[in-house]
Amino acid sequence: MRNWNTLKERYLRDEIPVRLGNLASNLARIKSRCQSQVNQELVENLLKESEFFIEWTAPDTEVEVAAELVDLQVTLARWQYNWASIWNDSELRSEVIQKANIWSERLLNMSGLLTEN
Repeated sequence: MRNWNTLKERYLRDEIPVRLGNLASNLARIKSRCQSQVNQELVENLLKESEFFIEWTAPDTEVEVAAELVDLQVTLARWQYNWASIWNDSELRSEVIQKANIWSERLLNMSGLLTEN
């Protein structure tokens, strides 16, 4: 069982751009791990962790960013709710792969981590 309080304490030490980058990284991992049948439990854990990342980050962001994060959190919750069906259907899993990739890139752009100073 994961110690979410310890993870939260560590996660909240980072600035918002780094938190958004970490969330983007989780979504990239979801994308890559969905491509193999053996990773179902790992992906489920990444979904849950990503929801926590959003919960811990959204209140500290600007309204526009928070709204985007809430949209993503709803998407993640839907995926979790339907996960058994999604995992066993290659077309649905492909949709998750595509959407996770789009969200990952979007969050990375929002973070500003890739822009030159």
